[in-house]
Amino acid sequence: MIKLMTHRYLVFWQLLLVTLAGGCSSLIAEYDRVAYQQAVSLKVESLALMDKAVEPYSNHQAFVDALLLNLEKAYEYDKGRPKNEVVTRQWEILKDPNRRLLGYFLQRWRDEKQLSEAYVVGQKKSVSLAYDQIIGLLSGQIKREKVE
Repeated sequence: MIKLMTHRYLVFWQLLLVTLAGGCSSLIAEYDRVAYQQAVSLKVESLALMDKAVEPYSNHQAFVDALLLNLEKAYEYDKGRPKNEVVTRQWEILKDPNRRLLGYFLQRWRDEKQLSEAYVVGQKKSVSLAYDQIIGLLSGQIKREKVE
């Protein structure tokens, strides 16, 4: 029941964000190949690392640290781009340890040392959706650029 509510919550916010993004083109920066590539690369790296959470955190701490650094770089890159408030906010949500996405997952893995496979699978779905939201905004910029 809680998983279904969480999924519905994520879908609701995704739809709301897409609606707002479509109506607020001044909040969306023009397409940037580097930003798009960073988001896709981080999604792949994040999901692969999350699979390792069934093993002890200490075995993968260097990879977690590297991922967090790269995540911060992508955030700062997008934050520095003009008219990019929506994407910047999505990065903030993804990395926030209080928002039950990637930041929360990595903190919980560190605190609990090892996570169950069922938990990892469930969290990967949420994190993947969050990345898809960022990537969707960035790839939508490609379409707008061609039309305009």
